[in-house]
Amino acid sequence: MIRQALRAGPWSFLGPFSTQLLAAALVTAGLGITTSFGRAPLDAAARQALTDSGLTEIAIIFVMIAIYLSIIIVGVTMAATIAQQARDIALVRAIGATPGRVRRAVAAQAAIVAVPATLLGVPLGTLGGRTWIGGVVTHDLAPATVTFHPHPAALPIALAVTVGTSLAGALIAAIRPSRMRPAVALAETAAPRRRIGGLRTVAGLILVTGGTVLSITIADLDAETTDSLGLLVMLALCVGAGLLGPALLRVAALAGRLFGDTGRLAGDTIAVQAKALSSALVPLTLAIAFTAVKVIILKTTEHTTGTAPAAADRWLEYSGTSVYAAFAAVAAVNTLVTVVLSRRRDLAVTQLAGATRRRALAVVVCEALLVTGTALVVGAAVAATTTLPLLHTALGTWTPWVPASWLLTGVLGTTALVLAGTALPAALAMRRPPIEVVG
Repeated sequence: MIRQALRAGPWSFLGPFSTQLLAAALVTAGLGITTSFGRAPLDAAARQALTDSGLTEIAIIFVMIAIYLSIIIVGVTMAATIAQQARDIALVRAIGATPGRVRRAVAAQAAIVAVPATLLGVPLGTLGGRTWIGGVVTHDLAPATVTFHPHPAALPIALAVTVGTSLAGALIAAIRPSRMRPAVALAETAAPRRRIGGLRTVAGLILVTGGTVLSITIADLDAETTDSLGLLVMLALCVGAGLLGPALLRVAALAGRLFGDTGRLAGDTIAVQAKALSSALVPLTLAIAFTAVKVIILKTTEHTTGTAPAAADRWLEYSGTSVYAAFAAVAAVNTLVTVVLSRRRDLAVTQLAGATRRRALAVVVCEALLVTGTALVVGAAVAATTTLPLLHTALGTWTPWVPASWLLTGVLGTTALVLAGTALPAALAMRRPPIEVVG
């Protein structure tokens, strides 16, 4: 089963592979940065100043964020990958495979993919860590004597992290497919289930409610505690929104009726594919929220105090945020690519039924716009819930402020991201004659 899955649909592992690669890169970079600071030839005063600057803590945060996001996003991307194996899983269950055996097979797939991803991620992380140290020195945030030194055990540590998080994420993603009765699973491969599971809905509501309550609670705490708990609020809301994603996307699908026949067809497709597309909603929302939270805080601080942060501080804040946002964005794109490529046969049938390639692609673009709108609304809600208590404790205001140009850039960037994961692979897939695809 493992060998067949890897051979039959290698493209479906793009999401887990990219997530594991970036996790290995972040872990390698974080370890290298910590080693570089530790080995730097500094006197006692310079060493204390470096400790007080918090740069070492940022390196540790890189590693922790890599672990947190890897477990969450590997679970999400593996769910999309497992969906492509639904029929195979149902068949092996029908001939006697136990749920435990199916879960182990899925976990083994994720672990196998983690090995080459880590081997590529370690040198990428070394390059990234070296570049980050160079930026820190260039912006006078650390003495010039600080140079990059890779951690001697970066590869085994990164491999332990990627394999461990992959196993955890894959086992979580495999719970429902492995326990489903074979007959039910086979029926769902022919006609995907539209009803959202009760457990999923309850878990999503608990996370969203818990994140909102935590956000309200920390608004009355000190600024340092509020800032440290803000990440938990964001993660709870993003994962909760992802669990409720099918319902959110079906609501968004109703907006397709505003765009004529093309929009109506796009909305119907999203309603049917809501569960699969919701797998991309978690990383996409995380990418939007990570970026929006940092931009809102910095721009509101500048607007409220009338003083712009130092260039070095701005670089430090944005460099870290861009890493986290890129992590989530790459996972979102690859998950969308997986979903679109799984529909190659459907697109081909649409063309054989009389739709031109241009018309079929227009439907996919309309789907992308509906997904983009959903992600932007959810991301904005998560960002607002996360930042409002931070602004209140740090600046004494409940009113965020962001320039219109930044908002426009965010909307256009998100749209381009979703189109890259949907319209582009669909256009490439439809280059083959539809009769060949169907055959």
